[in-house]
Amino acid sequence: MNSFKAKLVLRHFFLCFLSISLWLAPVAAEPPQAPGNKNADKSTSGTAQERKISPQQAQELFRSVDQILQFASADTALPIKDKVKRRLIDRDEVEAYVAKNTGEDENAKRLQRSQLVLKKFGLLPRDFDLGKFLVALFKEQVAGYYDPKTNTVNLLDWLDPEQQKPVLAHELTHALQDQSFGLEKFMKAADIDLEKKKRVSTEDIENDEISAARQAIVEGQAMVVLIDYMLKPFGQSLATAPQMVGALKQGMLAGTADSGQFRGAPLYIKEAVTFPYRYGIDFVGQVLAKGDKQKAFAGLLENPPRSTRQIMEPDAYLTHENLEPMRLPDLKEIFKNYDRFDIGAIGE
Repeated sequence: MNSFKAKLVLRHFFLCFLSISLWLAPVAAEPPQAPGNKNADKSTSGTAQERKISPQQAQELFRSVDQILQFASADTALPIKDKVKRRLIDRDEVEAYVAKNTGEDENAKRLQRSQLVLKKFGLLPRDFDLGKFLVALFKEQVAGYYDPKTNTVNLLDWLDPEQQKPVLAHELTHALQDQSFGLEKFMKAADIDLEKKKRVSTEDIENDEISAARQAIVEGQAMVVLIDYMLKPFGQSLATAPQMVGALKQGMLAGTADSGQFRGAPLYIKEAVTFPYRYGIDFVGQVLAKGDKQKAFAGLLENPPRSTRQIMEPDAYLTHENLEPMRLPDLKEIFKNYDRFDIGAIGE
């Protein structure tokens, strides 16, 4: 099956989830200690979230973009090459953006194929509508996103500006990645719809894994900067408080009290959607600890890992482990009247 965890869900979205930023707030308040479960359920109430920010708050938020961009550049050693546009949007615009990208003809077909395969494997309920769920999930969870097509960071008109500043650190990291390496080009390098190919090689199968690994790099780097930004007032960073990673990964899967769509999602969806963030930050953090900023940011974008095994077990990447790819048998020789419906790989 096409690698749902990266190619289908997050391929077009360079975003930060609301549950991540809200869950991190109480964590950062006591940086030396891992938070208890009680903090995982603290979040802004639905009513407070829907209160629109004032024009003055919006202007202040816009002004903070340049300052936080400077922080992200210093934290990653990625240069600022251009001004980042900024835009304030509402929930309906978020929903329209997600629906447009998932509803495009090619993406919709891939979504339907993946949905059927996941149901066949028992990973989704039979009556589960994946397309509708993703739109509802992102409408609930998106705390901001960067659009590489327009070089624009999109901020939310219903979320408190102070909560959005860490999100800006995350999204502006995507802007810096884009300015130096071209995010869409970086992701498309491994984004091939195998259904369109008559003959599929072992290298084609590997592309699914490469895509998932690259998404984890993109989001993992942005998560490192988000945490560093939140810990800066305490004179700390991920490098000095590495226990933050374990606490954060645990909280991501739990969600916050008001993240109903996410908390009610099938386990596979939770794992798939959060994979680039949970394992990406762990991977980038370990590369950073064993190297320097250049290796952990520009270095990873220049020479990215090629599999989820390397993401989940960073030593496999750092030691240049070379595993032979799994060979795909000739199913037409094994089965009569065989028709290929979908093809791809899910790794470690």
